[in-house]
Amino acid sequence: MRDYEDVTAFLGEWGPFQRLIFFLLSASIIPNGFNGMSVVFLAGTPEHHCRVPDSVNLSSAWRNNSVPLLLQNGREVPHSCRRYRLATIANFSALGLEPGRDVDLEQLEQEGCLDGWEYSQDVYLSTIVTEWNLVCENDWKTPLTTSLFFVGVLFGSFVSGQLSDRFGRKSILFSTMAVQTGFSFLQIFSVSWEMFTVLFIIVGMGQISNYVVAFILGTEILGKSVRILFSTLGVCTFFAVGYMLLPLFAYFIRDWRMLLLALTVPGVLCVPLWWFIPESPRWLLSQKRFREAEVIIQKAAKMNNKVAPAVIFDSVELQDPHPLKEQKVFILDLFRTRNIATLTIMSVLLWMLTSVGYFALSLDSPNLHGDVYLNCFLSALIEVPAYVTAWLLLRTLPRRYIISGVLFLGGGVLLLIQLVPADYSFVSIGLAMLGKFGITSAFSMLYVFTAELYPTLVRNMAVGVTSMASRVGSIIAPYFVYLGAYNRLLPYIIMGSLTIFIGIVTLFFPESFGVTLPETLDQIQKVKGFRSGKKSRDLLEREENPKVLVTAF
Repeated sequence: MRDYEDVTAFLGEWGPFQRLIFFLLSASIIPNGFNGMSVVFLAGTPEHHCRVPDSVNLSSAWRNNSVPLLLQNGREVPHSCRRYRLATIANFSALGLEPGRDVDLEQLEQEGCLDGWEYSQDVYLSTIVTEWNLVCENDWKTPLTTSLFFVGVLFGSFVSGQLSDRFGRKSILFSTMAVQTGFSFLQIFSVSWEMFTVLFIIVGMGQISNYVVAFILGTEILGKSVRILFSTLGVCTFFAVGYMLLPLFAYFIRDWRMLLLALTVPGVLCVPLWWFIPESPRWLLSQKRFREAEVIIQKAAKMNNKVAPAVIFDSVELQDPHPLKEQKVFILDLFRTRNIATLTIMSVLLWMLTSVGYFALSLDSPNLHGDVYLNCFLSALIEVPAYVTAWLLLRTLPRRYIISGVLFLGGGVLLLIQLVPADYSFVSIGLAMLGKFGITSAFSMLYVFTAELYPTLVRNMAVGVTSMASRVGSIIAPYFVYLGAYNRLLPYIIMGSLTIFIGIVTLFFPESFGVTLPETLDQIQKVKGFRSGKKSRDLLEREENPKVLVTAF
């Protein structure tokens, strides 16, 4: 029996067909970079203070001092949510009393922003925050909007794989691209925060589904030597390209509705890709659609100037004459023994906390000193060398040491930000970017690392569970950014501490570099530093046999 790789070996690994598929599938990821981080600008919160209506008769001195000052990040700024009681200061103004000279402002009664807010337009002309006044007592809605987007991402990650298995890779790829683009367009016509957020959840579902299906389609069409390159420098780098283009669009289009309209255009431009991206021949074979798979491979052979055999896929040849009965596995198998449970819990923590760091830093660019557009661009740009570095390190060095090392780098520099004087904002920005570099490098290595640790029987399940943990991390990440509105340094202190913590935990993982992939649960390597109180008979037998390299509790 020959497998798919053997049958299609005549195509070669890196011909014009493979290069076209590599580029087009990677390019289809660019809109994901827009939609994944667009909330940075769509939900940006400009400086604001209570509005004082023109109908209130105040002298210029009292109008300029109608809002109390608040000490924030070392400087006095107008209070965002309070003003002096208008009835009181109107009486003082009518009597000719001067603020600060005749009246002690600290003794005046205050009230909320009963007449709304005035928003600075220095950075944004309009956002959903200014549209629906998501400030003060409603400021909790801003991080909730982002979290609910990632709830959609979580749900989309559940269904995308099942849908593509049922209906095909290509049809689901373009369907989810249509969902992402179409519902982004519908958001332009939102009449309330609730409507915008519900549509944003659906956009999140399409966003991750498009990404996952493009990843699956590429790995199934491309050969072994190209898959790792595609899964790291392909989809990840093109996501970063979309992310980099986002602040450029936002810089020139500062109205949130027009920005959303501009961000839907690249999705529409992806429509012609339907005629160039084929269905996965592997999926077609799994559906017994041999003729359709042959047509795709014959076109690929013609593009690569290769001669295809008269019969490419022989149903008898591809069928295993001695099929093994598939063993059913359940999620509880990831917690069957103490060793496996420890490994799973550590993996969940690693994915979740790394995800928190990545998304919190990505969403936190407005809280950095300096220009928000430049900071967002730098945050995206730093991902490119991070992916390249991760790819190079994975080729030559032990996994747990390099992942732990870049996490220590990322967490350490984030903790240093609190020591930087306020006048040296460029140093703070540089440290934040270096922290993003370390965490992004670690994040891009986790798929490979986790897949190598678990046996074939539960590998997909383990990657799925840990990937879900990363979605949970992305859901809570906006609340780390939310803390920055009260203390600019607090998010970096918390993120840095958690990143260093998970970097230490990573050192206790078993090593997978250069180790044969496990096939059974009994072959999962022992988690370093953990011992059970009572040794089982199987464990004693393994200790007596030095040829056995792996143990399980």
